[in-house]
Amino acid sequence: MLAISDERRQYALRYRNERDQRLCVAAYRLLQQALQQEFGIDERPVLVYNSKGKPLLAGHPGIHFSLSHCHAAVACAVSNRPVGIDIETPDHYSPEVARRVMNDDELREIEASAQPQVAFTRLWTMKESFYKLTGNDANGDTPHLLAGASRCHFGTIVHPSYVCTVCQE
Repeated sequence: MLAISDERRQYALRYRNERDQRLCVAAYRLLQQALQQEFGIDERPVLVYNSKGKPLLAGHPGIHFSLSHCHAAVACAVSNRPVGIDIETPDHYSPEVARRVMNDDELREIEASAQPQVAFTRLWTMKESFYKLTGNDANGDTPHLLAGASRCHFGTIVHPSYVCTVCQE
């Protein structure tokens, strides 16, 4: 396996603790593997960032990717269409946080769930994966972020240690 790029090494070192640095590197290595398997790209990926901070693959404008990591796992999605992925650990559920970032329908869904922390995390990863797909922030309207996602397809994996959602147009 190829070594990581200097850019990614510097990016990983921005994380304060070693675990997050290692997870960041693991996500990049997963990207390397996915690019080789799906697109036959053997060179070390060099990432550049657009004006909104969305990472892009230098020299390959037709290939889209998204990376994410949490305490329990790393995730990577690659595609020939825009894609976003988010992975989170469904730890603690805070009704106060949910009221700030979810709309009324989403709050009802969370409150009706036997596992509100998992329901919250599933909805949160949907929002984050959509954000990563588009590169547009919610402009302070996170509760209604998914209103613009009707053209998208979501796939979610719920595991005891994480929830992972991919979003693609």
